[in-house]
Amino acid sequence: MTWFLDHLDLFWTRTLQHAYLAGVPLVVGLLLALPLGWLARRYRPLFVPLIAGFGLLYTIPSLALFVLMPAIIGTNILSPLNVIVGLTLYTLALLVRTVADGLGAVPEAVKQSATAMGYTPVKRFFAVDLPLAVPVISAGLRVAAVSNVSIASIATVIGVPQLGLFFSDGFSRDFYDPLVVGIVGCVALALVFDGVILLLTRAFTPWVRATGSRA
Repeated sequence: MTWFLDHLDLFWTRTLQHAYLAGVPLVVGLLLALPLGWLARRYRPLFVPLIAGFGLLYTIPSLALFVLMPAIIGTNILSPLNVIVGLTLYTLALLVRTVADGLGAVPEAVKQSATAMGYTPVKRFFAVDLPLAVPVISAGLRVAAVSNVSIASIATVIGVPQLGLFFSDGFSRDFYDPLVVGIVGCVALALVFDGVILLLTRAFTPWVRATGSRA
């Protein structure tokens, strides 16, 4: 506890750095997964190539991806952009299928009703399909958030600062205080991400709350 209080400023700095590395890919990955998932669901020939193709990205070891990223995008090995791009790919690997499944779960009768009311495919996507798919997408987003927080700590090996540096510090000195602080910090950050996603899900699905209240 004394070590934590003595290094509180460093802890908050590392936490913010970790949140940035894990959060930006989550947002960017979601924004990219929405149109890709829609394409996979709307055009059946694209479903398997898109789902399988992005799913394979998750089989790439994170450390190898972070090390190879500078050669792919032309950055410095210590650039946080390597981690952000790598985690964005992992987020896509999880969310493209989630978005496609969420859109596929929208009842066909609802889609037909919206079309009969004059909704174009794009307008129906934003006004009908996407809102109804939010609970399914939210579940996948929560998994991706926890995954990003966990994988971001591996960036310690390539020297990108975040909470994972406490792990290497603790192991190198055989000193458990920074190790415990790093673990607790990662768990707390994952819980914060999860809580924010749950709050946003509730905000975008008011009919779910209304149904629960009537029940």
